[in-house]
Amino acid sequence: MFRYTPDNLSEGRPVVIALHGCTQDAVGYGTNSGWIELADRWGFTVVLPQQESANNANGCFNWFEQADTDRDTGEAASVAQMRQRAIDDAAADPQRVYVSGLSAGGAMTATMLATYPEQYAGGGIVAGLPYRCASTLPDAFTCMNPGKDQTPQQWGDLVRAASAHEGARPTVSLWHGDADTTVAPANMRESVEQWTDVHGTDTTPDVEDTVAGYPHAEYHDGSGRAVVETVTIPGMNHGQPVDPGTGEQQCGQAADYMLDVDVCAAYQMGTTWGLAAQGR
Repeated sequence: MFRYTPDNLSEGRPVVIALHGCTQDAVGYGTNSGWIELADRWGFTVVLPQQESANNANGCFNWFEQADTDRDTGEAASVAQMRQRAIDDAAADPQRVYVSGLSAGGAMTATMLATYPEQYAGGGIVAGLPYRCASTLPDAFTCMNPGKDQTPQQWGDLVRAASAHEGARPTVSLWHGDADTTVAPANMRESVEQWTDVHGTDTTPDVEDTVAGYPHAEYHDGSGRAVVETVTIPGMNHGQPVDPGTGEQQCGQAADYMLDVDVCAAYQMGTTWGLAAQGR
């Protein structure tokens, strides 16, 4: 567990858990994604879990292993413990905790949203996969590309079986490049089916517009609240969108799998979650 807490952070602030992708490390991902600079700007704690090579030689979170994706076991339990430690140490607001990740970290984000839904207000899955798409390593490669086609109810049932939770569910933000050759873009479609079904809505967008010029869609629940959103980046391969610079909406640094496409996913997610509106 790595953690970044800005100086003089007051009590009752939010927490963001940021999960790196394969071959990445916690600090590099936190810096390059923009989450650390946004923590300074807006005032929140960033929790940065880091995979160990003893657990996965490529540094991937084991999103395809049942022992790591069940509630109260393995890696999912470790991340849940890190969340609680951060809340306790910073006297943070447990109602304003968010989780986001890239690729394997995106798939583990789906795991946390499924297994501990009561712990998160929202999640951001970047170039990730649906929860429980795979249960073995060979199956994981099939999920990644070309992907699996299941019904919304089949996907939703996998999430509902992950915990006994019956209350409100965290909102889900999905980001994917339509030229992703590592995790096929079909996975975003299947993730939309999974999370809209969990929220009790359909797969027809209620809003279609743009975010920073890129196609954006929202799926609303019965009260009109956006519970799932997608942002598609045309021409982008596998990675997380960043927008280096000093402008208000800019954040992140270009690196391997951190792609400068003139939009910072972390900024956009943080804005949607109300982190910018809260002030420092």
